[in-house]
Amino acid sequence: MLLLVVPLLLFLLITWQVLADGPLLGLDERLSDALVRPDRASELLSDLGNVEVAVPVLALALAVTAWRLRATGTDRWWLPPAAGAAALVLVPVLVAPMKAWTDRPGTPAVPPATGYFPSGHTATATVAYGTATLLLLPLLGSPAVRRGLIALCALLVLGASYGLVRRGYHWPLDVVGSWCLGAMLLSGVVLVSRSSRRTSVGTPSRRSGPS
Repeated sequence: MLLLVVPLLLFLLITWQVLADGPLLGLDERLSDALVRPDRASELLSDLGNVEVAVPVLALALAVTAWRLRATGTDRWWLPPAAGAAALVLVPVLVAPMKAWTDRPGTPAVPPATGYFPSGHTATATVAYGTATLLLLPLLGSPAVRRGLIALCALLVLGASYGLVRRGYHWPLDVVGSWCLGAMLLSGVVLVSRSSRRTSVGTPSRRSGPS
């Protein structure tokens, strides 16, 4: 519950500051001015949050997870992959109304427009790579491989986030807000996956006898 409540409170605080043009926005703008340096590297990093890049990664993880859980006779093997897919589907469902409601202008590095909070690319990267990691971790036997997967996930999310800010596509608070949103969605994936594992342990499998 802590993993759900803390990001929710932080997301509400940032949203309030955006709506009220609060003092955090002044700090946000100064930080953006110091970080924005559009270049090819930042453009490529920001592409890590593109649907065309992140969704295939998650789709592969969903397929591997479903195959492994079904092959081992896990009851309700479909539930963790379904929760992961649902989390990514919820990203545009939640982000689009928030963009319209907050109506935040973009940085000076992009053409005049509004609707930049929260960052859809950051939320996509956080949920897609984060969900893929959460689903694959229980299938890995080596602690070193698990640590490597977690590190890779962090690098992908942070790389996309840094690229978006460095290129000027988003203010830093747009990115932080999406981290919070992504953390809440990932908490849901964790809760559903744990529920599935508890059910599997306590319920005999139709295919392989007692779990």
